Amino acid sequence: MTQSLSVSSQNDTFFRCSFFSSTPALIHRNSYSFHQASKKSRNISISVTCASPKIVRSPSLDKHIVTHNRTRFVQKLKTLLLSKPKHYIPIHILSKCRSYLSLPKPKSIRSMIHRYPMIFEVFAVPMPPTPLNATKSGYQQCVRLTPAAAALAAQEISLKSAISNTLADKLQKLLMLSSHRRLLLSKLVHLASDLGLLPNFRSRLCNDYPDKFKMVDTSYGRALELVSWDPQLAVPMPCAETKSLGLIVDRPLKFRHLKLRKGLNLKRRHRNFLIKFGELPDVCPYNTSSEEFPKESLQAEKRACALVREVLGMMVEKRTLIDHLTHFRKDFGLSNNLRAMILRHPELFYVSPKGIRNSVQLVEEFDEKGVLLKRDETLLIKEKLMELVREGKKMRRERRKQSIFGNCIDECCSDGGHDEVDELDNNDDDGFENLFESADSDLDYHFDDDGSFELGDHWENGELWTASSVLTNKDGQCITPW
Repeated sequence: MTQSLSVSSQNDTFFRCSFFSSTPALIHRNSYSFHQASKKSRNISISVTCASPKIVRSPSLDKHIVTHNRTRFVQKLKTLLLSKPKHYIPIHILSKCRSYLSLPKPKSIRSMIHRYPMIFEVFAVPMPPTPLNATKSGYQQCVRLTPAAAALAAQEISLKSAISNTLADKLQKLLMLSSHRRLLLSKLVHLASDLGLLPNFRSRLCNDYPDKFKMVDTSYGRALELVSWDPQLAVPMPCAETKSLGLIVDRPLKFRHLKLRKGLNLKRRHRNFLIKFGELPDVCPYNTSSEEFPKESLQAEKRACALVREVLGMMVEKRTLIDHLTHFRKDFGLSNNLRAMILRHPELFYVSPKGIRNSVQLVEEFDEKGVLLKRDETLLIKEKLMELVREGKKMRRERRKQSIFGNCIDECCSDGGHDEVDELDNNDDDGFENLFESADSDLDYHFDDDGSFELGDHWENGELWTASSVLTNKDGQCITPW
């Protein structure tokens, strides 16, 4: 039975309900009881559950996600090439790796390779003398890294090998944050690239430090288990230094200050919640577990925010996908509404809507212009790789201009020719932005420890690595496969 209750804003309140009697005495009695109940209800605290706040975009922070999405094909193909002993792959074999490269079927792999002439190059090798190629003769097209890109890859491998102690500390801290001090390797793979780990970390890094962690077999698969607890690592990240407000008089503020990024305006109720949340005592995620606090309490949310902050602080670029964090919900004792919790705290995290899957960034590690305050050494190599991408883009434009102006004047002045040039320029700038925003994870394609990878029945009968070409760096040293 539906009941309708209308209340006027005047002093004399009038009720219209289907269950009220029409006699004035009953109306007066019911109105008096309502006033008494309203006085009592003023002392009752009601918790209101609000929807997730709307994402306020930050172009300065979104540019990092856009750059990563545009270079995802380069990073994945480079990882695939370095996993082979000869550091090259035949193009007809590479066409079977579309799921790993996040490349839809209509797009051509050969055109994507030619899109980056300063990073990849196509060359020919003789056909291997196998039973499948007994009736064939000639050469097959293969792809490999250019000498400049191969030198950067060798520099990256040597750098990550030199900082292997720091990378091992990251894995140890992740194990110390987990509730059971154990994490599946299939889950760690999702965070490997963001942590700065090499693709072979499961066979190399996980076995090189037996005093910190070890490999164990579980019913869910291979896992990494903590061996020793390091109290020096069980220290949360220090709070970001707050800039001086430039006060003339050194006295406490009359109103509480909440530091937010530029252009972000919150409602008063949300702002008051964040101010009260910041006044709560800090919770160390290393020394506390999720079972110590009720699930819906502010202390549990305080611990969850501190834990996500610790994980993002280990990342090279201080960001990762929210989907990658959801893989560790049970391991870290996080709630199922992890994305909503991250959106509730824009003073700590920023959720970028760029791409199919949202990314989360640690706000305190960026300045107002979106530049990282503390730059990792591996980021310098990534910037050099981006310079090669830009140089290749300029090279393709110059070649296109030469091919266009080399034709006859009638063809250059025709409308169809101008339309073709505009279409190529548009595709070169923004055509492939959404191509790399795939739902596949960055490291779903697993490599074996011996450097080979399985591609079904096509791989069993073919011996493809018979050519003797080996990539070398600038010093003339061979690059060892991963």
